[in-house]
Amino acid sequence: MGVVFYPSRALLYNSKWMTYQSPPHGWRTFLIVWTTQSVSVFGSALTFFAVTIWLTQVLYPAPEQKPELAFALSAISLAFALPTVFGAPLAGAWADRHDRKRTMMATDLMNGCLTLLAAALMATQTMRLWMLIAVVFVASTLAAFHASAFDTSYAMLVPEKQLPRANGMMQTIWSLSGIVSPAIAAIIISLPTLARQGLVPGTPGVWLSRLSDGAPLAITIDAITFILAAATLLFLSIPSPKRTDLSADGKPQKSIWGDVRIGALYIWHRRPLLWLLGTFAVANLVSSPVGVLQPLIVKFNLADDWAARGFAFETAFALVGSIASIGGVAGGLFISSWGGLKKRRVYGVVVAMILSGIAEIVLGLSATLYLTAAMAFVLTGMIPIMNAHSQTIWQTQTPRELQGRVFAVRRLIAQFTWPLSTALAGWAGGVFNPGLVVTVLGSILVVFCVAQLFNPYLLRVEDKEWLDAMAARAG
Repeated sequence: MGVVFYPSRALLYNSKWMTYQSPPHGWRTFLIVWTTQSVSVFGSALTFFAVTIWLTQVLYPAPEQKPELAFALSAISLAFALPTVFGAPLAGAWADRHDRKRTMMATDLMNGCLTLLAAALMATQTMRLWMLIAVVFVASTLAAFHASAFDTSYAMLVPEKQLPRANGMMQTIWSLSGIVSPAIAAIIISLPTLARQGLVPGTPGVWLSRLSDGAPLAITIDAITFILAAATLLFLSIPSPKRTDLSADGKPQKSIWGDVRIGALYIWHRRPLLWLLGTFAVANLVSSPVGVLQPLIVKFNLADDWAARGFAFETAFALVGSIASIGGVAGGLFISSWGGLKKRRVYGVVVAMILSGIAEIVLGLSATLYLTAAMAFVLTGMIPIMNAHSQTIWQTQTPRELQGRVFAVRRLIAQFTWPLSTALAGWAGGVFNPGLVVTVLGSILVVFCVAQLFNPYLLRVEDKEWLDAMAARAG
């Protein structure tokens, strides 16, 4: 490995540092971790669907409660977004200072216990909105530390030439789990009702009939998947990079906040990377509200269509979610098999964003369930493509020992607009037509991304020598 230089203000790393030999069985280990984490994400998708149904059908079922429902959906999204975004720098610095395997195991176990608590509160009908918000906030904080450790671990396992394929597979996790999780969650949630109708025989039917709703059952499965994911890590070897700035006693010379500053300076002195993050910040600003507004669109804008087709709200919402997830898997499989662009990867980011913006426009204007589902397919299908190209750019531009710190600051800059847009979506969805709001936001995304195709700074984001020279001049 090459020498690490620390100019007075800038961070300049010799490109030879990027030479790294992955462990002999690194790809196999990555596949095992990817599989078990996918199962855990499947459980989390069950919880997401169960919580949404609980809010829309149990806590705020009446049409006149639309403002309260919009607020609740926004508050839950905010509780997830705030720790994810603003806890990222601390989580990233932690990942560079501690064993990443242990961090993943600990956060998986704690999230499993927390999820069991949420299931118990719902089962005993003592869950309140503020309790749910608190549970989601803590779970999201733990997930931020897990994500920082996980995102920087597989770059240590996978050979550099296979990183684009691994990134494509990583992008399929949420989508793959989402294909069947809405339908399975809907079945699980309906079990108590079926039991009271005598359709579930024996002791299980008696036990299930005592539950007011089946949301706790789906959430319990999530807890089990967390625990299984943690147990699997016990038998795997996942290396953590050795830092070059350790003192004589083997401890980092800088404080954890000093580590955060290093990550920020690395990006700040390479302005094209900052432009790339700014593009994602705008995309998150105008696309994140779709997750908050989609239940409202299905419940209110599409009610006549899905009712005419003989669907219930749960079925219609599950259909849109499943089709959207199929789109994400299709995009992930496409980028995994293709491997992505080898040069000019930034086009793989910007063009995918333009296509997702167009899909967002049509989704907002749609008055039919099937067209909405089709646009959700396209919208989520573009996400693995843009993210895989972006991730590969960052992995090839950032030394491995810095990736925890740099990636965490990167996440903060790219996603800081997410909580803001989520809060605004909760307000706008309760006051305006949610479909119109989505259409306006999609139009903004398309116009902005087309302009980025002519941004000379952004288009040179993969020129490492130029970026390093820029960082040297900043010092």
